Amino acid sequence: MLTTSDFDFDLPTDLIASHPLPQRDASRMLVVRGRAQEDKQIREFLDFLQPGDVVVFNNSRVIPARFMADGKHEITLHTETDDGCWWGLCKKFGKIKVGTILALDDGTQIQVVDIDEESGLKIKFLCENTFDVLNRVGKMPLPPYMKREEQSADRERYQTVYSSPLGSMAAPTAGLHFTNEMLDEIRARGAKIVNVTLHVGAGTWMPVKTEDLSQHKMHSEWCCVTPEQADVINNATRVIAVGTTSMRTLESAARDAMDGQRVAPICTNTSIFITPGYRFRAVDVLLTNFHLPKSTLFMLVSAFAGLPEMKAAYKHAIDEQYRFFSYGDCCLLFKKDE
Repeated sequence: MLTTSDFDFDLPTDLIASHPLPQRDASRMLVVRGRAQEDKQIREFLDFLQPGDVVVFNNSRVIPARFMADGKHEITLHTETDDGCWWGLCKKFGKIKVGTILALDDGTQIQVVDIDEESGLKIKFLCENTFDVLNRVGKMPLPPYMKREEQSADRERYQTVYSSPLGSMAAPTAGLHFTNEMLDEIRARGAKIVNVTLHVGAGTWMPVKTEDLSQHKMHSEWCCVTPEQADVINNATRVIAVGTTSMRTLESAARDAMDGQRVAPICTNTSIFITPGYRFRAVDVLLTNFHLPKSTLFMLVSAFAGLPEMKAAYKHAIDEQYRFFSYGDCCLLFKKDE
């Protein structure tokens, strides 16, 4: 039985990308087919396309989810609830009580309506438009491993060029490599593009704190595949998922698919946790960035392409000085033969 330690590896800290490259389409791309590895550039992604392919992106847009309350509590929103409130992570919130009203930097008030040890504070914004307030007082929620504050360029570079519906607290980072020109070229190669939605929350990036994988609890995230999108995907020759959030959306949609279909339409919360042994039904190829040791995302790619294969690929990436994590390089993975 695999444990969390099986997904550990040594990563030099100088390979963690704290800033994006000047050009989106300048990143390197490691192609992994079983044990075979090829060093490519992201623009060469186009050369792997075939007529009949469907390339699936996650079009969720990052919100400036990090802000200060009462000048001392840093809160990072991660999940919107059905009643219009938000769950937000907050350090050292032990003395905050349910019902407490806190003030933001622009004077807007928020009320704490619930508290959970894992999810943090459930917050009600006492205003007409939450997103307007966040645009004034919030910062882009850059991952902590970047070890820096938001800069003005992050407002644009920590978004995909095709992002639309607001709701993510982290970028679907594999999509950061694509330009509008590349999207046009995908279509010119005879492939179709589908933009599904998964609002990235705590489920995608929260660390695994248990050695037993079965004891890890994934936070749920809202995702959607429309009937029209499902029809396109079900008629694909191959499905190429751009990013692990697209992958998780598609495989969540595969659960209710009928025989002969890849996916069924869904608009729901998913807490799917993909580890080795999972049988993939929707996705044939995955483009993704390089992920943290012992993370749910490294477990997912290991389930897709094989754990020994991914450890070998990551060793190659480290030896060749690939850039890791959100602003880093990417890899193109082909599903391991079952």
